[in-house]
Amino acid sequence: MQKNMGNLDRGIRIAAALVIAALIATGALSGVLAVILGVIAVAFLLTSLIGFCPLYAPLGINTCQRKN
Repeated sequence: MQKNMGNLDRGIRIAAALVIAALIATGALSGVLAVILGVIAVAFLLTSLIGFCPLYAPLGINTCQRKN
């Protein structure tokens, strides 16, 4: 599995996941919306940690800097 996420992309996903987690923890989000966004936040964290987004592969997206 080749990495297809750059550092900026990974940082944005981690920041979004942290914001979602904070909103859920403070009670600003609840119910079905909290569950859906919680699942998205977990997916963002996992893909950021491994550096690979499964949706990018079929779409041909690669935000990694190319090595020369």
